[in-house]
Amino acid sequence: MTETLSGLASYQDQFHALRRNGASEVPPWLRELSEQAWSRFTQLGFPTARRGNEKWKYTSVAPIAKTAFSYSGDLDPDGAITAAGLKRIAPWSDDWTRLVFVDGKLSRALSTAPEAAGNVRVTSLAEAVKNDGRAVERHLARHASSEEDGFTALNTAFLRDGAFVQVTGGPEPGATVHLVFMTTERAQPRVSYPRTLVVAGPNADLTLVETYVGRPSAQYFTNAVTEIVIEDGAKVEHYRLLLESRGAFHVGTSRVSQGRDSTFTSASFAMGTALARNDFQVLLDAPGSSCFLHGLYLTSTGQHIDNLINIDHAKPHTTSRLLYKGILDGKSKAVFGGQVLVRKDAQKTDAQQTDKNLLLSEQAEVNSKPSLLIYADDVKCGHGATAGHMDEDTLFYLRSRGLDVEAASHMLVHAFASEIIDTVKLKPLRNYLDGLFLRAVPTTSLRLGGEL
Repeated sequence: MTETLSGLASYQDQFHALRRNGASEVPPWLRELSEQAWSRFTQLGFPTARRGNEKWKYTSVAPIAKTAFSYSGDLDPDGAITAAGLKRIAPWSDDWTRLVFVDGKLSRALSTAPEAAGNVRVTSLAEAVKNDGRAVERHLARHASSEEDGFTALNTAFLRDGAFVQVTGGPEPGATVHLVFMTTERAQPRVSYPRTLVVAGPNADLTLVETYVGRPSAQYFTNAVTEIVIEDGAKVEHYRLLLESRGAFHVGTSRVSQGRDSTFTSASFAMGTALARNDFQVLLDAPGSSCFLHGLYLTSTGQHIDNLINIDHAKPHTTSRLLYKGILDGKSKAVFGGQVLVRKDAQKTDAQQTDKNLLLSEQAEVNSKPSLLIYADDVKCGHGATAGHMDEDTLFYLRSRGLDVEAASHMLVHAFASEIIDTVKLKPLRNYLDGLFLRAVPTTSLRLGGEL
């Protein structure tokens, strides 16, 4: 497999400029980490060679590799957008602890998170490195490796700031933390490198909302990396919202590591981008750990979304459930690549994996490849995938009860999506997503759907 490096010169200039301007503020261990990641990126480049590269077989990153994205670490985030403007494009609750990053920089004016409150610490990575570098150094870039992925290597090379969330077990009820990564519109396409590190200590309880948004007409590239560490007995409820602009490129890499008897519940929602990749991997690294992953996306003409979801059962007595759903319209494309790995000694593993897709247009295309790799003999595992148009008999039944084609189709699509939306426990977020997806369903295709 050959991977080529496109557009190296501009990234190289930006990296060296960043290193010169911020060298005095970066501790040696972080500087070394950044330089090693840059060296690895120069070796890997972008995965533009798709032949023989199973992970990128159905997704071309050529539009990213060929575009010259500008970068600056000196932009002032305050004043670029108001709280009222942000509320119009992102979910919101005044009860949530909030960190807002605008064009990759922390906006203190829009953020509400104190440095520490009770058993919850929410701050920028830069502040965490400055005040308690050991807590960050222990986990940062230990779970999302730069060795095998050029996008992760590039993010780590430009790592200077991001979000840091640390929760310890305690008598306080579970905290809700909202991380917002906002991209504004600039004269030239820009790149940002959101970085998030979450550490849930033993018996901790955390709800995390991770939102990516942008100006509707902006063209940009978001290269995001999130690492979540869940220690023994901890519970993390995670929501990832990809609501970028129609001209945006987004590559998101998420890595989760779980301890004994820990629980991780996650729901990913995506719509809007020109090209998106959701690379999500969970490591069940101790007995009794369990994860429940859900996903829902909607694409329209010209859009492409790729979900690569891997679950690694490394220890015995672990459980996983995966259910992703896609709604495709127009001439759009989607990819689902899911793999459940059961290692040799991971006996008593219980894993189920399902991918379902609803095609509202005959031009829509989905490539789905769920898979199981099982090296233990005492397990209970299954997987499946479906793709199809609206059921004619059900649509006819609803129309026979007095509903027109549009209303009946909306009802069916909403019911299809609701199975995922209803997993959201946060009521403000659930209501927001319900309305968002309902409004986004295209009426033209729905009318055609009644004639299939």
